[in-house]
Amino acid sequence: MAKSIQQWFDEYGESHQNPTNKIIHWICIPLIFWSIIGLLACIPHDYLQIANAGWALPYMHWGSVVIALGLLFYIRLSWQLFLGMALFSTAVLLSIDTLMALGTNVLLITSIAVFVGAWIGQFIGHNIEGKKPSFFKDLQFLMIGPAWLMGFILKRTGIGY
Repeated sequence: MAKSIQQWFDEYGESHQNPTNKIIHWICIPLIFWSIIGLLACIPHDYLQIANAGWALPYMHWGSVVIALGLLFYIRLSWQLFLGMALFSTAVLLSIDTLMALGTNVLLITSIAVFVGAWIGQFIGHNIEGKKPSFFKDLQFLMIGPAWLMGFILKRTGIGY
């Protein structure tokens, strides 16, 4: 039987109890998400281009493909979570398009720097917590991290998940 979103969050939360680690996660998880999508957007993707794509053309890259697959993962857990992550992902794509306008190399270097810095922060947080990152146990926790934060936002706004 598949885990519910609450089961995923409960298990993820077991290694995220320390307040300092939580703050670090609120900063680093969105940065890691952004940097991964930025790195994927830098991979050549001419074959993803569709003639007459109009406004969507700048978003036809591997980062968008990964976001679409991630959203499929989220919608099977919770439609509210899906919508929240779709909004966040849209903001990520818009910011990446803005940086891409300065050149692929600018986006690539920025994404690498953000990725490395955010992962250093994550490992510092887990060192403070005294527990290893959840994804060492199950790679699906890489998808749960952003959702876990979105779950807090959804609960805080009264939407729930």
